[in-house]
Amino acid sequence: ARKREFRRLWIVRINAALRERGYTYSKFIHALTVKGVDLDSQVLADIAVTDPKGFSYIVESVIQA
Repeated sequence: ARKREFRRLWIVRINAALRERGYTYSKFIHALTVKGVDLDSQVLADIAVTDPKGFSYIVESVIQA
């Protein structure tokens, strides 16, 4: 159950950061898969919280492709 709660928290954090930039979680994850980027939810959530500029760079580079 604890793993589920953490996964839910990571998804919420990623989604909130994406919504600020005008994107949705599902489209972003799909773009990550298509582009072949191998970052999991935990890492993405950590980057979104601690390094917003870095997260913006990741989002823009993945969405643009």
